[in-house]
Amino acid sequence: MTDIDKLKFDSDGLIPAIVKDASSGKVLTLAYMNRESLGITLEKKLTCFYSRSRKCLWLKGETSGNYQHVKSITADCDLDALVIEVVPDGPACHTGSFSCFTNPVYEDGGDAEFSLEGLMEMLKGRKTEKVEGSYTSYLFEKGIDKILKKVGEESTEVIIAGKAGDKKETIYEIADLAYHIMVLMIEMGISLDDIHRELASRHVIDKKVKQEKMT
Repeated sequence: MTDIDKLKFDSDGLIPAIVKDASSGKVLTLAYMNRESLGITLEKKLTCFYSRSRKCLWLKGETSGNYQHVKSITADCDLDALVIEVVPDGPACHTGSFSCFTNPVYEDGGDAEFSLEGLMEMLKGRKTEKVEGSYTSYLFEKGIDKILKKVGEESTEVIIAGKAGDKKETIYEIADLAYHIMVLMIEMGISLDDIHRELASRHVIDKKVKQEKMT
């Protein structure tokens, strides 16, 4: 483990910290820490930064509730920058976006790396800014009843494919179902983080059940 006293803070006593989602690897934000905020981060296992504009410390989530639970902190080879992996309780950005990095500057035209977070952002865009000819925008225009109907239809398709033992078709239908469920999530204001937390809580329960069966 690297001694934090060996870290190189700049002339203002700061070190840049790149914050990433521990599960997806997606970059959430870039912030700065001083020795005090880093100490608080290590103590609380929650990200705490130094605001260069306000000239004060700020614990991420203290006002919004969107805390970032620290899983690891790694320094670069020069010991003058940090990467912090976290499990976020909500969006990292003050705009409500999962990540602060949402404004493309350049793309080479190749296939972009797929992520569920990226798909959710695209679907949200189809809801807020309707696109002519977009099936997603069409679903949002029709509303909850239409969306629920499609979820029901796709669930049936998954059952049929699974019963037939057709792996390829089952994968295809599960993808269709997942897409429509994500549309439903956006319509109802449900985030991937909400589902992540629910599954995490059930994992704990499942472990307890297994332990009970073993005793």
